[in-house]
Amino acid sequence: MLPNSSEMHLDTISNGNTMQHTLDCDLNQRQKRRCTAAAGLDETGRNQTDFVQSAMTDTSAETINSSTKTLPTPHMDLDSQSSVHDSHYPLHKEISFPAADVKISAYHTEWQTTISSVLPALVSIRFSQVAAFDTEGPLTSEATGFVVDAKLGLILTNRHVACSGPFLGEAIWHDHEEVDVFPVYRDPVHDFGFLKFNPTEIRYMGVKEIELAPDLAQVGLEIRVVGNDAGEKLSILSGSISRLDRNAPFYGDMTYNDFNTFYLQAASSTSGGSSGSPVLNLQGKAVGLQAGGHTKAATDFFFPLDRVKRALELLRNDQIIPRGTIQVQFLHRPFDEVRRLGLCKETEETVRKLDPKEIGMLVADVVVPKGPGFGMLDEGDVLITVNGQVITKFVPLEDILDNSVGKSVHIKVERGGEELEFDIPVQDLHSITPDRYVEIGGAKLNNLSYQLARQYCVPVSGVFLSEPAGMLRLTGAPDAGWIITTVDTIPTPDLDSLIAVFQKIPDRKRIPVTYYSIADVHSLSVGIINVDRHWSSFRLAVRNDKTGLWDFTQLGDPIAPIAIEPMNATFQQLDESLGPAQHLFQSMVKVNMSIPCRIDGFPKSRKQGAGLILDSKRGLVVVARNIVPFAMGDVTLTFSDSIIIPGKIEFLHPTQNISIVSYDPRLIGTTPVKSAPISSVSLAQGHRVTLVAFNHNQHPICIETTVTDISPATIPINAIPRFRAINFDSISLDTPLAHQCSSGVLADAEGRVQGLWLSFLGERTSSGGDNEYHLGLDIRFIIDTILPSLQKGVKPRLNGLSAEFVPIQISQSRNMGVTDEWVKRIEKANPKRRQIFMVKKTETGMKTGQVLKDLDLVLAISGKVVTLVSELDVREDWGEFIQMTVMRNKIEMQLTVPTDEMDGDSTHHVVIWGGAILQGNALINGL
Repeated sequence: MLPNSSEMHLDTISNGNTMQHTLDCDLNQRQKRRCTAAAGLDETGRNQTDFVQSAMTDTSAETINSSTKTLPTPHMDLDSQSSVHDSHYPLHKEISFPAADVKISAYHTEWQTTISSVLPALVSIRFSQVAAFDTEGPLTSEATGFVVDAKLGLILTNRHVACSGPFLGEAIWHDHEEVDVFPVYRDPVHDFGFLKFNPTEIRYMGVKEIELAPDLAQVGLEIRVVGNDAGEKLSILSGSISRLDRNAPFYGDMTYNDFNTFYLQAASSTSGGSSGSPVLNLQGKAVGLQAGGHTKAATDFFFPLDRVKRALELLRNDQIIPRGTIQVQFLHRPFDEVRRLGLCKETEETVRKLDPKEIGMLVADVVVPKGPGFGMLDEGDVLITVNGQVITKFVPLEDILDNSVGKSVHIKVERGGEELEFDIPVQDLHSITPDRYVEIGGAKLNNLSYQLARQYCVPVSGVFLSEPAGMLRLTGAPDAGWIITTVDTIPTPDLDSLIAVFQKIPDRKRIPVTYYSIADVHSLSVGIINVDRHWSSFRLAVRNDKTGLWDFTQLGDPIAPIAIEPMNATFQQLDESLGPAQHLFQSMVKVNMSIPCRIDGFPKSRKQGAGLILDSKRGLVVVARNIVPFAMGDVTLTFSDSIIIPGKIEFLHPTQNISIVSYDPRLIGTTPVKSAPISSVSLAQGHRVTLVAFNHNQHPICIETTVTDISPATIPINAIPRFRAINFDSISLDTPLAHQCSSGVLADAEGRVQGLWLSFLGERTSSGGDNEYHLGLDIRFIIDTILPSLQKGVKPRLNGLSAEFVPIQISQSRNMGVTDEWVKRIEKANPKRRQIFMVKKTETGMKTGQVLKDLDLVLAISGKVVTLVSELDVREDWGEFIQMTVMRNKIEMQLTVPTDEMDGDSTHHVVIWGGAILQGNALINGL
């Protein structure tokens, strides 16, 4: 299911029987497909359908994360079918002859009888592909199917419904009985598959089956598409077959596409959820299988049932369904195009005499490298005969190939007017269709499929990264279609080779992985990964077509990590013109956080930023909490861009945007790191400072600038609960370069640190991204309240008010009851920062909220006038209660307010079940 965006346009170029689609997207296609599918709508708010890219759709209504959302549909009154049919028979209202009325009425009655007779054979299908596999990611969706063998319990539907990967689904009958279904066959190429159910579980309704009649499909045939269109369980859409020889529709790159078959075409205006619907004639026989359609037209595409009927017969006899291939994609081209390719007049005459209705011939469009046909057939070859039989259609071609697996076929083609003949071996198509995958380090991999290899004209070999996540979230677009070539310098031509390599690599070892995009095989990339055998499993999943399940096998216990040997490094020499602040880079490290699963509403799986060494002897480093958001994950520290060692999370501040991590100083040997020199002077508006940071290219920079403002900041609330810094004064700088640097420090003229420059995680944007705010933070509160305890090896115990405070103007406070006496006391207490703080909200379920109320104005704490937000922040010296003077509803009150013990690490336990990540509700109840 691929979304359209406001920047996506469709270029439809009629070229024989083909249709090209051009996509202009501001985001990569697979990422947009997974993000927007969760809402069931495209980015412009239009209805989404399965496997849609550009203007093509596979029509099943998709959602993700087990939240099935059906697509809206125009109102349709199923009881007024005759009025719908009147649009097809306008003479019904104009001709007054009773005999004509009787005939038309009888025609409508026949269709009503037909629809009623097939309802016991129709099912709505709710299904999930629970893991990424081959061309598709995990999804939850709805579609349609119909019974083709009531005795054996066989349901026909689309391949993209039966899923190439792990499947979980149920069928809902017309009387709302539900039964579990599982796939027993999905075609390697064509868009059909069979699901199986237990007929004895249907208790209240007699199950019927629909007969397959592919020979009855013809141009002009009146048809009805009956199915779960738009997720409405039952919709009846009418139309007439307009084409029998349309080439297979193209749904987009990096997704499933059918080929080497004709499709039927009609204008029936189906949408998401109708995938797998029967295309019925007046006698109630299926002449086609609904598969896809146009998003900007009424045109729909039906899969013909010739090969489906063959597969069904073999299934009924419990036989293997043989499928053969020479790894060549053919397209049907009209005679005027084929003549331009050099077709001889004599050949055209022969073909037209054999079939006067024939309008074209099959032409080789893609010859897959290293396949059976490679080196013999070329693109543009016109197919003449196979085993002496003139072939101009796909069904007889496939019939010969399917019956010749393991043998050779004699093929005659014309190339530029010259006849050529070849004996080409026929390969088992199932052998190049993946039926297993590996999970390791949060990623999933399978052998490259013929489906993708044909699409990009590359050999069917290599390991395809179907889910680039966890340790294998490689640099570049996540939907680029990465092929892994080596792991730790060892070639991995197939899945078995990759398994053998990873079984020998210790946990947490850093190794190189080389890879390339399937769309650009000539550009090889390399990435350094941390092998993860401790957060996730290493197992093999193999499809079992007998049970419909996937059998999982653990691939061995992890090898213990190798002990890290100490290493030495030196720091980059910077120009002396940068002043004393340049030496602060010896007190800075790069901190990397790798997150195995997303909790606490945090949107990323990896973060990197600069940290400041507070104590080099004890290995204590302060970093933004936007970089290290919680304790679940792996932290590494990079010194001088040379040494990488593991870190440990020591402390997460409950309200401020800081975390403290530690490292073992012995592991960096004699590397000349230093504890950062700290200034005793707090920053003020107008002060000159030097921003010492790493820019977006991770290069060190020093910029002298001016503090433009220091004031309380409010980070916008996100719709999904997650950590948000509150009750702090932010520092703003007079340089646009500050916003290009996500982390660093603010130093005075002597190179002493006065503040931190940090990235703050904000709210989710309407486009699906996340805002980040780059702001400064005074460092004194860390040195005074946090560092001393950590230097003693003790975690700070902080008490505070579980509330968020915001400043208001003195003029506003007067209107809320603050007297002139209090205004004078506030002005005297702090002539530079005259402000009063109001309770914006209190945290649910905490003791503070039992006494303090929203909109209270805080005047004093323990008799001291409050003029700074830092005086309301968490502290170590606060006891169980504090005395507060507040103004509430214009009444001055003396309150004994209980404090709460604050713990920044809100999530301690996570349960992963059924694809969901479950955790406690600390953030939900919080601010």
